Amino acid sequence: MPLSRVVMRLARNPNTEFADGDDHRGYAFVAPLTEDGKLDAEAFKEQRSFCTVRRFAPDEDAQEGKLSRRGERWFFDYDEDADVADEPLYRLGEHRFAIGEYVSVTDEDGRLLTYKVTDVQPVAG
Repeated sequence: MPLSRVVMRLARNPNTEFADGDDHRGYAFVAPLTEDGKLDAEAFKEQRSFCTVRRFAPDEDAQEGKLSRRGERWFFDYDEDADVADEPLYRLGEHRFAIGEYVSVTDEDGRLLTYKVTDVQPVAG
């Protein structure tokens, strides 16, 4: 299963400082996707070491990490030595990663924020 690079940017999040969204905040991650654009859990087992994430924002240094999975739950993990994953992803295994789709991520402050998929491209291998 080939890998894909997915870019998600902060969407509108009413009742937060990001009420209008922010195209300069988001995530770029690499993962295997099924034909219908969902995370491929079986392929992930074999390609885990290639599944990376980069969190970006204009007011902080980019954070580099790994896509991680425990049971049915997916996480963005920035510290492999820590016992707790950094950012749980809400029902990520059920989401379709296609341009225009929305995904929720619990940020480092514990807030559930919505992101919009803005790009999905195959990773050259």
